Amino acid sequence: MDLGLYIAATGMVAEQTRQDQLSNDLANASTPGYKSDESPQHSFGEVLLANSQGSAAIGSVDAGVALGKTYTDMTPGSIQETGEPLDFAIEGTGFFAVKTAQGTRYTRDGQFTTSAAGLLTDLNGNPVLSSSGAEIKVPATGTLSAGAVGAFEVTGAEKQGENLFTGKAAGKAAGAVRQGALEGSGVDAAKVMIEMITSLRSFQSGQQAIQAIGQTLQAASTQVGSMNGS
Repeated sequence: MDLGLYIAATGMVAEQTRQDQLSNDLANASTPGYKSDESPQHSFGEVLLANSQGSAAIGSVDAGVALGKTYTDMTPGSIQETGEPLDFAIEGTGFFAVKTAQGTRYTRDGQFTTSAAGLLTDLNGNPVLSSSGAEIKVPATGTLSAGAVGAFEVTGAEKQGENLFTGKAAGKAAGAVRQGALEGSGVDAAKVMIEMITSLRSFQSGQQAIQAIGQTLQAASTQVGSMNGS
């Protein structure tokens, strides 16, 4: 494959991945406790410099655009007062725990409600757990204290969809639970829109590069054919 085509194609694939992530971020700009994902991109020069540090062998280096491992930005979002008795937020680090069909999962989204059985659940119907791991019964008053809801430190937290994370509980959270408030989404909609425009332009540049290389190769093959025919 022509090296120019390869570089342009890998750049387009990287920007397509970035577009998917940015689109998902925009869709969750109003989701409480949502955390955005990012996949770092590395150019040839950056990879070469990184591999040439120290005495370790450089090995093979990709000439195209390399995508790094996707990571989730776990920076706590701003806390917004709602006044709702079953809304909870964690100020600082930590997660709420919910019981799902796949086992215990964790979330920063504290927008809870009451099930038909009188249990505290998330908006997907998953029971919320206390600090002891038990399901929480909502009193007839329809309100709970902040201490009734468990908050846990979680190691190895990884997204699994529906604003939930897998991971392993590692004791009580360092952050404090606050009632009548929600953590805002970690998405800055204006910033994401700018990044989407920038990403789209980069994608279009890759398309134009491939078209230009294709035209050059076609012209070259035509000239070779003419020379052979003569």
